Amino acid sequence: MLKNHIVMAYKVCLRRKLYTALSLLCIMLTLSVLLVATALLQQAFHPTGVEGRSDRYLQVFAVEARSDDRNSRYYGPLGYKLVEQYLKPLKSATVVSALTLPQTVSVYQEGRVSELLMRRTDAEYWRILDFAVLGGRLYTPDDVAQGRMVAVINSSTALRLFPGVTAGGAVGRQFDAGNQQFQVIGVVEDALHLNALADIWTPVTTFPDSGYRQQLFGTFTALLMADSPAGLDAIRKEVQQVSRTVQLDDPRQWNRAYFFADDKLDVLARTVSQSQTMDSGAGTVLAVLYILAILFMLLPALNLVNLNMGRIMERGTEIGTRKAFGATNAQLAAQLLTENVLLCLVGGALSLPCAALALAWLESAELIPYLKVSLNGAVFGYGLLLTLIFGVLSGLAPAWKMSRLDPVHALKGTA
Repeated sequence: MLKNHIVMAYKVCLRRKLYTALSLLCIMLTLSVLLVATALLQQAFHPTGVEGRSDRYLQVFAVEARSDDRNSRYYGPLGYKLVEQYLKPLKSATVVSALTLPQTVSVYQEGRVSELLMRRTDAEYWRILDFAVLGGRLYTPDDVAQGRMVAVINSSTALRLFPGVTAGGAVGRQFDAGNQQFQVIGVVEDALHLNALADIWTPVTTFPDSGYRQQLFGTFTALLMADSPAGLDAIRKEVQQVSRTVQLDDPRQWNRAYFFADDKLDVLARTVSQSQTMDSGAGTVLAVLYILAILFMLLPALNLVNLNMGRIMERGTEIGTRKAFGATNAQLAAQLLTENVLLCLVGGALSLPCAALALAWLESAELIPYLKVSLNGAVFGYGLLLTLIFGVLSGLAPAWKMSRLDPVHALKGTA
């Protein structure tokens, strides 16, 4: 029966070429946009490459300090002292890294001034993130301990600061950033990720003064890595316990501190909601994304419904004849659903190269710096699921309408 439905659907699509072309265009454009959005979201929250170990680590992105009466409140990045004193001793985490948020610095080189992003990190940072080293080396715990004025830069920055020089050739060169002189010891690949985005990385000990060591609030975040994804829950619980032991500098102003170990989706949700409970609001964020995807699919689905309705009216004689010869409502509804799903699958197949071209254009246009994203098996799976949902949604109403046509009226053309 299914084979007959597919054969008939194929012949119907060939017979009505204009309808088929319009339907395919509608489906292809809709699914192409959804595939591009899915690929970008996957790269953001379940990345490969530099942050390919993100299923093994969490992040303490911000801290809230407040008084009992809530008249005084701080919400923002961590200070180095909070990471060093309270998070690095965690027993449940195998590696803990302190890193600053990327900050813009003016880099002077051969009469040119460039505005670049700099992060200061400890050496553990390189054990958590998996950068591809294109030349030289990464800085070590000894470099950090000695406060050496060394830097790692990405390949685009190497070309920008030292035109015509290869990645390896940039190693050993010097540049001035924020009125400090640094020597390049390594060049890494470009990367666009929450914790990897930067042009320059330098040891945390290269701050102009040591005041950062005494700060509970500042410009830092912390990465906490477990041996395996199964260890993340233990990190979450221990971080929550440790937050209750924080001794604030001025208890009269703030006497309670709140911070949590989050994955990337939790970080986004907590940044938006500033929730200071174990529930970051990630479920709400996911629900909003799903609703937006459904709403986006709804308009083209309604257009496709209208096209299907028109096609049913044109096929009134055919439907009436089939009913007169014993075709059931269920068989007729299944036929139209099969036609619609088959059409959507073809449109989905056509949307894959369109989405790939759109992603390639986004990379080459550099609208998003260092963007590297592509279609993979997971995105293809999401695309197939979206295609099937789209096919069913846009076919249900016409199928129901077809199954209720009166055969006598259909044969007379008055359906």
